[in-house]
Amino acid sequence: MTTEYFQNGQVLLIDKPLTWSSFDVVNKLRYSIRKKFNIKKIKVGHAGTLDPLATGLLIICTGKFTKKINEYQGLPKEYTGTISLGATTPSYDLESEINKTFPTEHITEKLIRETTQQFTGEIQQKPPLFSAIKKGGKRLYEIARKGGTVEIPTRLVTIHEFEITKINLPVVDFRIVCSKGTYIRSIANDFGEALNSGGHLAALRRTKIGDFSVENAITPIGFVEKLDLD
Repeated sequence: MTTEYFQNGQVLLIDKPLTWSSFDVVNKLRYSIRKKFNIKKIKVGHAGTLDPLATGLLIICTGKFTKKINEYQGLPKEYTGTISLGATTPSYDLESEINKTFPTEHITEKLIRETTQQFTGEIQQKPPLFSAIKKGGKRLYEIARKGGTVEIPTRLVTIHEFEITKINLPVVDFRIVCSKGTYIRSIANDFGEALNSGGHLAALRRTKIGDFSVENAITPIGFVEKLDLD
């Protein structure tokens, strides 16, 4: 690998670890490339954010390939994860504590599988308040973490596939293939509500973006170690 290798443009498949932000990954790779080749500047960007509590595939573009970021962002995405039924959180995941609990005794495997049909095709979805969407020049999560509220308009997203892979109530494992802009946390919350209960996202992993798979990805630390060996 050379400076030109990264400046001319590369697509790096990174397996984001738990608790790392997407920005953390970009910073780590940019710093490592600059340090390795003793350069002051290199363009590095990601093609689609993953929350810190999610793991999995990030497409990282370097140099001239940062112009392709919008193209990669528009690709369909596949996720696997876990929904915990019977309780909700303000963030729709484990970033915030449980604020309400609901009964789950009425929930059956048949009801769960039937309810997934409400979440396939084109659906109107309200993004979570704890998100990076901007409203009035501020990120929604900045407002939420200060205890504020704001009206969030729904958006049209497409769920290509929604498969329940395991049921061990109150926990349900799933696989989803969806369009750009889909919030899986919102699906977890809305899915619980559709079951006349509650729900929040307990785990999430992005496994594919278009034809790119996490099976071919490397961790940020693995990338740095490979860079140091070359």
